[in-house]
Amino acid sequence: MASGGVSVASLWTEVNRCGQNGDYTRALKALTKILQENREDVTAYLCKIVCLVQNSSFKEALNVMNTHSKLLGSEVVFEKAYCEYRLNRVESALKTIESAAEQTDKLKELYGQVLYRLERYDDCKSVYTDLIRNSQDEYEEERKTNLAAVVASMSQWEEAPLEDLGLPESTYELCYNAACSLIGQGQLKEAYDKLQQAEELCRVSLAEDSDVTEEDIESELAVIHSQMAYVMQLQGRTDEALQLYNQVIKLKPSDVGLLAVTANNIITINKDQNVFDSKKKVKLTNAEGVEYKLAKKQLQAIDLNKALLAMYTNQADQCRKLSSSLQSQNPGHPRPVLIQVAQLCREKQHPKAIELLQQFSDQHPESASGIKLTMAQLYLVQGHVTKACDVLRSIEEFKHKSGMISALVTMYSHEEDIDSAIDVFKQAIEHCQSQQPGSATHLALVREAANFKLKYGRKKEAISDLEQLWKQNPNDIHTLAQLISAYSLVDTEKAKSLSKHLPSSDTMALNVDVDELENSHGATNVRKKAAKVTGENLPKEIGQGDIKKKRKKKKGKLPKNCDPGATPDIERWMPMRERTYYRGKKKGKNKKEQIGKGTQGATAAASAEFDASKTASSPPTSPRPGSASGSSTATPSNVVPPRGQKPAAPGATRKKAPQKKKKSGKGGW
Repeated sequence: MASGGVSVASLWTEVNRCGQNGDYTRALKALTKILQENREDVTAYLCKIVCLVQNSSFKEALNVMNTHSKLLGSEVVFEKAYCEYRLNRVESALKTIESAAEQTDKLKELYGQVLYRLERYDDCKSVYTDLIRNSQDEYEEERKTNLAAVVASMSQWEEAPLEDLGLPESTYELCYNAACSLIGQGQLKEAYDKLQQAEELCRVSLAEDSDVTEEDIESELAVIHSQMAYVMQLQGRTDEALQLYNQVIKLKPSDVGLLAVTANNIITINKDQNVFDSKKKVKLTNAEGVEYKLAKKQLQAIDLNKALLAMYTNQADQCRKLSSSLQSQNPGHPRPVLIQVAQLCREKQHPKAIELLQQFSDQHPESASGIKLTMAQLYLVQGHVTKACDVLRSIEEFKHKSGMISALVTMYSHEEDIDSAIDVFKQAIEHCQSQQPGSATHLALVREAANFKLKYGRKKEAISDLEQLWKQNPNDIHTLAQLISAYSLVDTEKAKSLSKHLPSSDTMALNVDVDELENSHGATNVRKKAAKVTGENLPKEIGQGDIKKKRKKKKGKLPKNCDPGATPDIERWMPMRERTYYRGKKKGKNKKEQIGKGTQGATAAASAEFDASKTASSPPTSPRPGSASGSSTATPSNVVPPRGQKPAAPGATRKKAPQKKKKSGKGGW
């Protein structure tokens, strides 16, 4: 008998009934009473663990298993691994599964989930393939859906080629995963069509359930709509994508991973515009549990965008903190360094930015190509063209590319360093000759090198290139003419011998009527030879009426009070102060009475009449510092306030002098 007069058998009956009804909380109470009677009842412990798992009390269930591990033994391996997986202790769950003596189907299912979370997609794919091949039950469709998710992740994150595993697309989950695989392969149009198909399947399947509302359907479609918006964004349809993203955000789906990815994509569309909206959206990426819902590359992209947003909002310290954290997590990734460099450039610290790039390039030569391109750009911004060229020539990956050769030759030509430009051509031609001799690219480089040398008067150096081109195409008259012109400065005999290969003038002559060509409608500015004057065509005498009258120029008007007969002042073009007869302005004040200079309505004479200091009886006043002797006040003249005035002291306030106010109506002031 249990405590309270209830038998153990009745308690087990209660546990069985509650388990069938899904009332696991009440079942736990009965199991607690059973364990009070028998603390070594393995079945009671197993039932208690199952009830705790069903109530999502994973930590408490794990504590029970760890406390009674000797008693339970290997019977709870699956339950222990599952609790660790749900508590996001993925590495511990993997060790628990691998330590199991026997790999059951349910352990393999969990093993596949754990491998997917650890992003070990190849191993995960093998597990699910084996499960689908060797098991036949009602969970086959779920296994195929998980396998399709693994293939999609491999296509997106590992850029693996798409493999046809013969998976059906009968459900919207399978169709959605197939669309994700196509996105990873860059087949955007096909992916969008597949997502539309998944949306239709989802609506049809959920509409069959009478308990599902329209809001539930929209919530389920949120992940499909977000992926459709992503495809639109990749296609350049940013306005449509932004509208669809915002619709997903307004639904407030329970999946924090979906919210984080959608908000991040909105931030990428905003870029450095609409920063206020981006600052609101970035809060969604900081939700609890996001790190367990997304792949590592997704989390890295979100952190990079956070750092860029901090830079755009002038939060320099926050930007450095985020980019430094990213660099410590991924030491060989160039983007965190590029963000730090961008922040330094915004602060006009270009030398420090170049130093940081050089340091990263030396430590990680495998990622140095993009870094060195950025270094060259910064050197060009500072005007150091030669240094930029040196950096570009050190990039082995792009050294012999057509675009790089063109850029180097252009920059060296700008610096008038023709020898270095010719050396660039020489190295590129040697590399191309060793890799693909006689190819179109090789001959094009030789042609450009020859034209460049001829342009800058290096005909002697162009001879070898022109000879090579002529040997490849002996019928090229233009190249032969250039070669003869170059040899004429070096070896005239050789030039004469080569000129024999030129076609004769007769073969080159064209049956063209020159007179007809000159008189044609399109001919302009053609100088015609003067025709011989015969007796009949003698020019007539030109009469006075035939002479074209010239237009008379109007005489300019003289300034007022100008005497044309007087000799002009020879110093009239010089400033007044530099003329010999300038004596300066007369000093002293104007003695005339000035009205309006004193108090309101008073004159200088009137104010002097009432000035007591000017009477004989008043005693003389001592002069004040900075004022004229005998005056009551002194105001400095021509005082200009400084532009860069210092702010008032802390706590000080500027006050205005009290002014008299007129009252309306009678009563005076």
